Amino acid sequence: MRRRRRRDFAVTLVGLIGMCIVALAVPRARAQASAASSLRAWSEVNALDEVVVTGERTGPGLWHLSRGKSQFWILGTVTPLPKDVTWRSSEVERVLGKVQRVLLSKPLQIGITRAAWLLLTRRDLFMVHGSMRLHDVLAPDLYVRFAALRNQYARNNDKWERYRPILASAFLQESALKTVGLSSRLDLAAEVRLLADKHRVAVDEVSIVGVRDALEVLKNLPAAAENTCVSAALETVESGLPRLVERAHAWTRGDIERIQALPPTPQVDACVAALSTDSSASGKLMTQMRRTWLAGLEAALRQGDVLAVVNIDQLQEHGGLLDDLRAAGFEVEAPH
Repeated sequence: MRRRRRRDFAVTLVGLIGMCIVALAVPRARAQASAASSLRAWSEVNALDEVVVTGERTGPGLWHLSRGKSQFWILGTVTPLPKDVTWRSSEVERVLGKVQRVLLSKPLQIGITRAAWLLLTRRDLFMVHGSMRLHDVLAPDLYVRFAALRNQYARNNDKWERYRPILASAFLQESALKTVGLSSRLDLAAEVRLLADKHRVAVDEVSIVGVRDALEVLKNLPAAAENTCVSAALETVESGLPRLVERAHAWTRGDIERIQALPPTPQVDACVAALSTDSSASGKLMTQMRRTWLAGLEAALRQGDVLAVVNIDQLQEHGGLLDDLRAAGFEVEAPH
């Protein structure tokens, strides 16, 4: 079970990096368009899907943690979620009546000017070199699978040919998610921020992952590791979509045990092994994310009781945030 949690967190990290570079690539993909249409395309890819908030529907419960007189609650989130998700806010609003601070991860923001600059100065991180195309750099067996899936989920048979493999697979996976009603662009933290403002509760932000972190991972990602993770992404599209759908709906039901019981594929294990070495940029980033959250929580608790919004895989992975908090002396009560 603990290994499964670590796998899921690594998949979440891959998805985060993928979405970051997808966003960075959009201006390049629209380079021949007018300035106005480029801005419209940029707005579309960065627009968040709507979360419908209600006080009536079922949804995820909260972890409750305490140490002495300090206590805080954690809303665990998953990605992707159903595009039309209806989220119950009643429990969060009840807790907002008790806490003095809300702790959120700082949104990953990439302005169009910075994106264009990065694509000019660091093109090698996003695109295949020179006149080559994806089929020139991707292993033949992987390219056959990629092309078959592209024919299924994209209208253009040459789509994404200029992008490096991990970016092309990120585009493909996002297209596949849309066909099963899922979205990786739902921002529950933003909804919690609105509720905090409504209840006049102060909001603190923790900078977990920045553009520089994602670029560092891309810069140092070996070709073999990239191909391994591309294969995992292709397998997700080929056979893993039902698992993601069930996992997303389990979250809306508040069924934490069901989320934990949905195992990833062996190919994902291989991707995780490639990413999780202590000396790798991605492995260091995973460790940094946990430590930053822990430090942010400790700092916020000095100001009073806290409600935090944290990725559920980051919470539950072996050696993850909940384990760190237990080691720091907190008693942990799981959602009912």
